[in-house]
Amino acid sequence: MLIFGFVGTVLIVTGLVHLYLWKRLVRDTTRPGRGRLLGSLGILALALVIPAAIVGSRAGAEWLAWPGYLWLAVMFYLLVLLLLLEVPMLVARLWLRRRARATAAVAVPEPALVGMAPPPSAPPADAAGPAERTSSAAPTQAAGRPPAPDHDPGRRLLLARGAAIFAGLTAVGITGYGVRTAFAAPEVERVRIPLRKLGRGADGLRIALVSDIHLGPMLGREHTERIVATINRLDPDIVAVVGDLVDGSVAELGPAAAPLADLRARHGSFFVTGNHEYYSGHEQWVEEVHRLGLRPLRNERLQIVHNGAVLDLAGVNDVNGEDFGDGPDFAKALGDRDPANPVVLLAHQPVVAKEAARYGVDLQLSGHTHGGQMVPFNLLVGAAQPLVSGLGTIDGTTVYVTTGAGFWGPPVRVGVPPEVTLVELRTA
Repeated sequence: MLIFGFVGTVLIVTGLVHLYLWKRLVRDTTRPGRGRLLGSLGILALALVIPAAIVGSRAGAEWLAWPGYLWLAVMFYLLVLLLLLEVPMLVARLWLRRRARATAAVAVPEPALVGMAPPPSAPPADAAGPAERTSSAAPTQAAGRPPAPDHDPGRRLLLARGAAIFAGLTAVGITGYGVRTAFAAPEVERVRIPLRKLGRGADGLRIALVSDIHLGPMLGREHTERIVATINRLDPDIVAVVGDLVDGSVAELGPAAAPLADLRARHGSFFVTGNHEYYSGHEQWVEEVHRLGLRPLRNERLQIVHNGAVLDLAGVNDVNGEDFGDGPDFAKALGDRDPANPVVLLAHQPVVAKEAARYGVDLQLSGHTHGGQMVPFNLLVGAAQPLVSGLGTIDGTTVYVTTGAGFWGPPVRVGVPPEVTLVELRTA
């Protein structure tokens, strides 16, 4: 039901967006005829490609995913660019209309009534015969000509075509750049975070943080291998995989996830569920990652002793797990602990930091946002999450949000390269 509801929402939104694109890219740039008909059919076909890609990719039809998701990215940037062009286009249209009116006023002077004054001996006007009445009505026919147009259709058509070509070429260029970025090796982001309660022995403890790997129809085993190699080169003390590992079942993606067994860390590797695990058979994936050597933290906490200093490491299930009877339980994960020890919480979504703060969490490590994945989509993500990327403070709790190592939907990342974060804890 969640998938059907999601696809229904996508259909409505993409339908409205494609209606706008049709107006700007087809109706405004063509005259009635075969060209407009073909353009209209093309827009309709592209509108149907997107829901087909979403449904098809879930069914393992990779050949449907590529064109649909690529068009989704191009569509997004077309929409952004055309909306940005609305104001200058409006100014240009108003200028063309004003110019056309001024030209018409000079080229077509107002008609004037022309006639001879009646001779002195002429009979009164009310005694005039039929011939005179017919003659005096002639100027009215001249005045009945259609008014000159207040715009130049040719110039307006040229303006619309120029805007469409600019937006189209720019959108395709940005998407191409984004595809190259999305499939590149993850960059390493390094951040030092002071914790007031951190013991001196744990000063410099390193956590390799990765989120949103999104194994699926477009990202497979090679993607996992690159991430594992990147993490192992960092020689971390702890590895934290904070959700959205997969977009598919264990049967489909088990081989793609297998390289996770090669992760190396002094105190082990840990995993918490993200929302996409619940769309992919979360119970089987929890068992699978455990088999691969990652310890799932399912609303639980354990102690890490590093050079004699104690650190509590906790993890909670994703909030979307509530629909599956498997949601976060902060009391279970964080209750009855020694408040003298610092606690680091692994939670997929930054939004739960408000609840974590009530339990005195010192640091929350999250993902989920992809940093917006495609600028300026990050502005919309910011409306749903209190922190889109990087380091921040929410109700007194320090929160770090990694932008993720994979992608979801369009195989595109613009302004937000894939990353693995090395968090170094320091004494305050």
